[in-house]
Amino acid sequence: MENTNTIIEVNNEAFKDQELKEKVELILRQTNYSSEEAREKLHEYNDDHMQVIKSYFGITEKKELPVKSINQEIFRQLRKKLDTNMRDYKLRVEKGEARQLI
Repeated sequence: MENTNTIIEVNNEAFKDQELKEKVELILRQTNYSSEEAREKLHEYNDDHMQVIKSYFGITEKKELPVKSINQEIFRQLRKKLDTNMRDYKLRVEKGEARQLI
């Protein structure tokens, strides 16, 4: 029984080493990090290769603002729509494409 546990542990370690090696190779293909830097960054980001690559390119996670009520969401969407329409209208006026009102 003890021998079987040892074999399983060895196989598990080999699998982890292979997985780490694949992640490092992926990071090396996507970034200009050296092998050492890639391993350090993987350790820093808890073995999350996607976070390492995102941090290299400066991509941050979007934080959605929580909606406190349905009414706030309705007015947020209205403001966004009106702001977009006004911006588009101002651009058309500057280009001379806006319809002339008599």
